[in-house]
Amino acid sequence: MPVQVTNHTMHIHILGICGTFMGGIAAIAKELGHKVTGSDLNVYPPMSTQLEALGIQLTQGWDESQFDSEPDITIIGNALSRGNPAVEYVLARKLPYTSGPEWLKQHLLKDRWVLAVSGTHGKTTTSSMLAWILADAGFDPGYLIGGVPGNFTVSATAGSNPFFVIEADEYDTAFFDKRSKFVHYLPNTLVMNNLEFDHADIFSDIEAIKTQFHHVIRIVPNNGLILTNADDPNLTETLEKGCWTPVQNVHCTSDFESIATSTGWHAKLNNNSLGLKDGANFDVVFAGKPQGNINWTLTGRHNVNNALMAIGAARHAGIDIESAISSLNRFKTPKRRMELLSTKHEIHIYDDFAHHPTAIETTLAGLRNNVGKQRIIAVIEPRSNTMKMGIHKDTLVDSWQLANMVFIHQNDVDWQIPNNTATVYNSVDKIVEQVVEVCQPNDHIVVMSNGSFAGIHQRLIDAIDHKFTS
Repeated sequence: MPVQVTNHTMHIHILGICGTFMGGIAAIAKELGHKVTGSDLNVYPPMSTQLEALGIQLTQGWDESQFDSEPDITIIGNALSRGNPAVEYVLARKLPYTSGPEWLKQHLLKDRWVLAVSGTHGKTTTSSMLAWILADAGFDPGYLIGGVPGNFTVSATAGSNPFFVIEADEYDTAFFDKRSKFVHYLPNTLVMNNLEFDHADIFSDIEAIKTQFHHVIRIVPNNGLILTNADDPNLTETLEKGCWTPVQNVHCTSDFESIATSTGWHAKLNNNSLGLKDGANFDVVFAGKPQGNINWTLTGRHNVNNALMAIGAARHAGIDIESAISSLNRFKTPKRRMELLSTKHEIHIYDDFAHHPTAIETTLAGLRNNVGKQRIIAVIEPRSNTMKMGIHKDTLVDSWQLANMVFIHQNDVDWQIPNNTATVYNSVDKIVEQVVEVCQPNDHIVVMSNGSFAGIHQRLIDAIDHKFTS
């Protein structure tokens, strides 16, 4: 049975330790003074080396011998299920166990001011922005982010009181707790970026996701704050189910008639050198008053929205708007969020985590407004469970229309990707070969996947370099 554990120093064993979230739990537990060990099916760099550098002993696989030194508590990751040998060992011997979110709640979050960032898209970027604003203001915030923030060297740290920023995921908690992770996080400040259908492997429809979002709305105290995307009807409908907390509206759209009569948070997008609004320069507006200007390297209206959310959440924590804007002007993009990997031979190669039609569309829209008529080549791997199941197949084709050329990796997809507007291959080698053949200076190649994509990024860089130097 799940248990609550005490606050004394203990031996914690983590099953599924090499995932980003569970690896973050391990790092925080170690920082708090606990002995931490763990196991996973795939123990390999960079996560394995990061954990070992912290003095965490790792075991490859699920053999029961890993319990020879019996832990005080076993934290079981949500990737593990019944039938797993390590899980069965814990259950058969009635060893104390819990989930990562529940352990975090009991041993850290219950004593902190939690700023939780939720949404189908933008969680990692917005969490990174918020943690950076707090750190830049002189605080030592704790944070747990599902990626590598550009302004920090680690993705998780306990920090010091009072603030803790957490990427609040709606995915389920564990095989024994099918609630979303974020219902454990005790948020004082809740960001709700957007709400779309995703995770079709665990949610039957969007109403099921709305129910989980309403669960987290129910636990935000009346002296807290909810920042919501006022342009998202799914979030509006969810809030209408009942809300007991002050709400501030954030508007993704910048096209409002008058600053003076606007309410909530807005952005006034400014033109770039091409006369286009790419999101790289905009004025922040709150309660009808201009607050300052952001001029940064990020593009896309989705990142403008992320910025407004982060500023609003930081303001609730006591950071003045001017300081938050100043911090974001020095914000560095997290790894794999339109991360520019190479500009050799005047060919720009980006790595982006987009794996949902909305994310693909908004990312390409931001880039198109940034580069004008220069060619965009999109290389996409539909890798998420939802994508593989074909849930978004009707909207996927529309999502890449702003690219000049599109190459799709068909591997492990259970449905036939239409090839009337894209070139579809089962082979990564073939995609590399074809992209290299057609690319030319001033092109922008965007690789989109939530996985490693068989190392295609470096393979493209190397092959393009060979093409233009041989």
